[in-house]
Amino acid sequence: MDSGTARERILILRKRLEEHNYRYYVLADPLVSDFEYDRLMEELIGLEREFPEHFDPASPSQRVGSDISREFTQVRHRYPMLSLGNTYSPEELAEFDRRTRKSVEGEFEYVCELKYDGVAISLTYEEGVLTRAVTRGDGEQGDDVTFNVRTIRSVPLRLKGESYPSLLEARGEILMPRRGFEKLNEEREQKGENLFANPRNAAAGTLKIQNSSVVAGRPLDCIVFGIMGEGLPFDLHYENLVRAGEWGFKVSEHTRKCNSLKEVYNFIDHWEKNRSKLPFDIDGVVIKLNDFKLHRLLGYTAKTPRWAISYKFPAERAATKLLSVDFQVGRTGAITPVANLEPVSLAGTTVRRASLHNEEQIRLHDIHTEDTVYVEKGGDIIPKIVGADTSKRVDGSRPVEYIRNCPACGTALARVPGEAKHYCPAQNTCPPQILGRIEHFVSRRAMNINMAGATAKLLVEQGLVADVGDLYSLKTEDLMQLERFALRSSQNLIKSIEQSKKAHWSRLLYALGIRFVGETVARKVAEAFPSAGRLMDAGMDELHAVDEVGEKIAASVTGYFSVESNRNIIDKLRRSGVTMEADGPEVDNAGDKLTGKKFVISGTFLRHSREGLKAIIERNGGKNISAVSPNVDFIIAGDNMGPSKLQKAKELNIPVISEEQFEDMLES
Repeated sequence: MDSGTARERILILRKRLEEHNYRYYVLADPLVSDFEYDRLMEELIGLEREFPEHFDPASPSQRVGSDISREFTQVRHRYPMLSLGNTYSPEELAEFDRRTRKSVEGEFEYVCELKYDGVAISLTYEEGVLTRAVTRGDGEQGDDVTFNVRTIRSVPLRLKGESYPSLLEARGEILMPRRGFEKLNEEREQKGENLFANPRNAAAGTLKIQNSSVVAGRPLDCIVFGIMGEGLPFDLHYENLVRAGEWGFKVSEHTRKCNSLKEVYNFIDHWEKNRSKLPFDIDGVVIKLNDFKLHRLLGYTAKTPRWAISYKFPAERAATKLLSVDFQVGRTGAITPVANLEPVSLAGTTVRRASLHNEEQIRLHDIHTEDTVYVEKGGDIIPKIVGADTSKRVDGSRPVEYIRNCPACGTALARVPGEAKHYCPAQNTCPPQILGRIEHFVSRRAMNINMAGATAKLLVEQGLVADVGDLYSLKTEDLMQLERFALRSSQNLIKSIEQSKKAHWSRLLYALGIRFVGETVARKVAEAFPSAGRLMDAGMDELHAVDEVGEKIAASVTGYFSVESNRNIIDKLRRSGVTMEADGPEVDNAGDKLTGKKFVISGTFLRHSREGLKAIIERNGGKNISAVSPNVDFIIAGDNMGPSKLQKAKELNIPVISEEQFEDMLES
């Protein structure tokens, strides 16, 4: 491969990996298995090493993906939460062992642990009391989810005994057992809500719920796999884990010390064969050196420890009969073929449906009706068909035909050049698209309207809502005509809709569901075009100049606003009083009203983003402070304010004011 060809491949790999990073770490909605992702990353690293002239400090190979959510306070880790290097074969593991022995004199012990398929968490204990729980985030900082973690019964709120250090950090994995996951999905299906794809997604989604009482009702579990801090009882990993169990942590009974690579192989082989017998998902084994002195000796690379590695299991595969193929319509009009299968046991669950992705994949795998097909399920993805057993093909069977018209509304399908999926272009008349866009619009990360999927479906079916603009015309008496709606529930929904009018302009832009405009892009575009009017009049060149907005996104945005029905929706929202501008009007208040005053901002807000509040404070002569101290004059508190900040504010007698009180302060 010459340098020019390598550059083209490197750029393709970087683009794919960035998208997978975003979907995995931010949206918790992965499109590929860990195995597929890691192989892409290995290929990129290999090419960048072979062709160093194409080095880029912003390459996905130079950083760890982030799951940081702006709805939570971000906290910097005391000790970085680094990811592990991966191996997939005994030969690769033997190479890790050889590298280690070159640097270590004499014999040493390995510790083998299950690699849980959940969400990494850092638990801080001060004087034996849980004070903070933080997600891994980007490895350097993560989300403070203490309120939610406190509801998990396997997480001790106070440690047992007296031998633990005064400041202790436990590293663990929050996961959802399969049985609890299946029950949760059954309940969501009965309510007409979207189902979680797998237990890991369910655990990740639950941790990011703002209402901790909802989290308390979810079957989360937490297994601790590491202890950090000064003054630990041992300089050995395994022995500290055993002691952690005595302190009240849930530690795995399956963790083993191994004195040779052969014992490590035996451990891996056992769990690769028996992982389905566990009550929760694992996707491999973690191998660590036991002695902390060797940890310090071997040290770290930029992203991974040299004294630990993971062995990833290949995705499990099963063969079953293809019964039929359904074609589903998503909220953006994307058509997804889904195979209905004879039930088959796979990775500890019963699989009845699997994705066929798109027409190209159906042709690639040569899928025929009534075929015996191979179904694969990585630890964190929806099952997919990866091939057919042609030796068992039924005589007279025919290739699966991809549809040419929308299964919901009959409109002829279209295919965007360069994309694999087909789309139904009837976005404002196709029922599944109408419902999907409404469900997206009301979701927590969009307009945060307290409406279940079943309610949205009912509103559409009863003709009360034809687009998102109609939500703001609903009245209490309209809702009381619906099944399961009484006066109070109707009033609560109307109140929630009314409150959503104050949502930040960037959230409205994301809520509109414009193709390719996710949360990050919506924030960037909203900053560049601080009102709906300015964005609607923007041209391709203006949009393309915005950071992270490429030609495809720019074309999607201009295309959306060129459709008359979409402009009518914007007009409905404007006339209803929905916020259509960024935090711009406060510029008029700029002056010296807050000179000398120091503020701490904590929580989430309806009228402003946290960045917007900080800008207002600075424009008016005030100063933003990150931590609560005696020097702080006011704390502006929104929903889910950090408990430690609130407690410290009370101790220091610092006034805690609301968003509305802060606005009054500016006006007075």
